[in-house]
Amino acid sequence: MFYRRKIILAVLQLFGGKLDKIRFQKLLFLFTLKQQKADYHFVPYKFGCFSYSANADLATMVAKGLLEESKKDFVKIDRTDYMKLIRPDDLKHLHLVKKEYGAMSTNSLMRHTYIHYPFYAIKSEVAPDILTNRELARVEASKPQNDKTVLFTIGYEGVSLEEYLLRLIKNDVKVLVDVRNNPMSMKYGFSKSQLKRYCEGLGIKYIHIPEVGIQSEQRRELNSQTDYDNLFTVYRTQNLRKTKKQQIEILTLLKESKRIALTCFEANICQCHRKHLAEAIETLPGFEYEVEHI
Repeated sequence: MFYRRKIILAVLQLFGGKLDKIRFQKLLFLFTLKQQKADYHFVPYKFGCFSYSANADLATMVAKGLLEESKKDFVKIDRTDYMKLIRPDDLKHLHLVKKEYGAMSTNSLMRHTYIHYPFYAIKSEVAPDILTNRELARVEASKPQNDKTVLFTIGYEGVSLEEYLLRLIKNDVKVLVDVRNNPMSMKYGFSKSQLKRYCEGLGIKYIHIPEVGIQSEQRRELNSQTDYDNLFTVYRTQNLRKTKKQQIEILTLLKESKRIALTCFEANICQCHRKHLAEAIETLPGFEYEVEHI
C-alpha cells in the first residue's frame, strides 16, 4: 500500500473511524501543512482546500473494501492499526491536529482555513455564508489577477496534479492548450478527459490541439540532449511548417483570453517541443507579447 494511503487511514482511525468528507479534507490539509514534505497537495475548490489525489485514493480504498462511503462520510472498516504504520513525525503531527482541531465542526474548520489561508477560499461557494465582509475582502485580495497578455508553457513531469493546477491558478491562466499529440498519461490526472474536467472545475478552459504535437513513434530513443535536439530539428522543419493554421488559432486564443498556457509532459523546457512551438508563434504577425515558461 502507498504510504500516503496509510496516512488517510490513520487520520480516519484517529478521529473515530468516520469523518464528514469536507471535514476530512480540511483536517488532511492542516496535517500536510505540518509535514516537511507533504504527502498531498491542495487546490482552492468549491468548499475550500481540496485534494483530487486524496479523493482518488479514498475511492480506490472504497473499491478495495478498506473504507465505506456514503453521500456525506467516509468510514474506515479495515481493522488494521495504521497508527503503528506511519512515521514517528507524522504520528506526532496527527496528534497535534487532533488536539488543535479535533473539537471543531465542519463549518468551524472551513471558517478557520478560510481565515488563515484565504487563497484556498477563492473558489468557495459558501465563503459568503460563513465569513464577515472584512474576511471576504481578504479572500478577494488573494485572487490572482493580471491583465497582462502572456503566453505560458508548462510541463507536468515531477509534480502532482494539484501542484500543476496551482501554477495555472497563481499565474491567472484562463485557457490551457494541450499540445500533446496523444493526450494520454499513466500519471493520475493528466489524461485528456481528467485534465479537462479538473481544469474546467476551476474555471480554466481546456483545449486540445493534437496537430502541433509530436507522434509517439518519433519520441523513441531519446537518451541525450543531442537526441532531443535532432528530434526538434525535424519538428521545426516539418511539423511547424505544416501547422500554421493551428499556430494562428493559438495566437487568436491568446489575444482573446490574454493568459493561456501550452502544456506537455517534460519539466525541462529544452526537452519539450512546446518551447519550439512557442517560438514559432512568437514569429507570427501580430505577436507582441511575453512568453514565460512556468
